[in-house]
Amino acid sequence: MADINHRVGIKSSPEAIYEALTTDAGLATWWTNDVSGAGDVGSIIEFRFNGGGPDFVVKELIPNKTVGWQHSGSVPDSWVGTEISFQIDTGQEQTFVRFTHSGWKEPSDFMAHCSTKWAVFLISLKDSLELGVGKPFPNDVQIDHS
Repeated sequence: MADINHRVGIKSSPEAIYEALTTDAGLATWWTNDVSGAGDVGSIIEFRFNGGGPDFVVKELIPNKTVGWQHSGSVPDSWVGTEISFQIDTGQEQTFVRFTHSGWKEPSDFMAHCSTKWAVFLISLKDSLELGVGKPFPNDVQIDHS
């Protein structure tokens, strides 16, 4: 198994970060502007990119500390069985978000693409909270020409 890991420091409160990770309105500010279903453990969040996209079951919520999702469905097929977690840790002058997308069957070009895109979206999360404007899909930074 292979994992994607990133860590970003954000000058924002753990409460604001948690809200950006656990509500439809918050998620729409940084990942995709078409999201629905965020809620308590057991909720299914639908993220859409031009009509299609992944669904995740909310598996773990520890307010202002941890958000955990498990991929649900078959799109994209490389994500089947994977999990995403956000660990929120307070630092001296910032709050750190440790992001992990775990359980990939094997490293691949698509995994490398997703790793870069996750970094793009985590910067979007940072900008959303620090500057008031993120770059969720479809306004995200493009990393290839396809």
